[in-house]
Amino acid sequence: MSIVISEHRWRHIVTLTERPGSWLGVLFDTIRSMHHAGFENILVLNGHGGNVDPCKGVWQQFQQRLEINLQFYPYWDFLPEDVAAKYLKTGRSPGHAQEFETAFALHAFPENVRHDAMQDQEDKEPLSATAEAGGAMIEAIVAGITDHVRGMADGTNVWEVPEFH
Repeated sequence: MSIVISEHRWRHIVTLTERPGSWLGVLFDTIRSMHHAGFENILVLNGHGGNVDPCKGVWQQFQQRLEINLQFYPYWDFLPEDVAAKYLKTGRSPGHAQEFETAFALHAFPENVRHDAMQDQEDKEPLSATAEAGGAMIEAIVAGITDHVRGMADGTNVWEVPEFH
């Protein structure tokens, strides 16, 4: 189940959303439980743009409370610029339901992409997407995340716990 901060999308029946404070409370409690279980390196890999600003606003507080190597990144931050330049005709990422996300979907679950419906819509950017581009971007992002997590595990990629002021 995926629950996000997305009250503006309630008109879509399957949107599961929480208020920022509630969502951040659940996230903190989940991280705290992981820390209690012995995890000292935790990467929260975000997949929804609406979660970014609320997390950035409280992340130092989370780090200060737990005093661990706690990091937060949206997955698209791991897309290398050269790969984006090569595969994104529009040059834009992430872009909700635009070329970037549509390319991912075409590669990962093409049966859920309705090209026929895209032909008739006003916004033509998703039509620039290809499954090949999606596959290349997914591969590059997974490699970037893998390297990042390795660095967390071996101690070369550590966020310093901020000082209390």
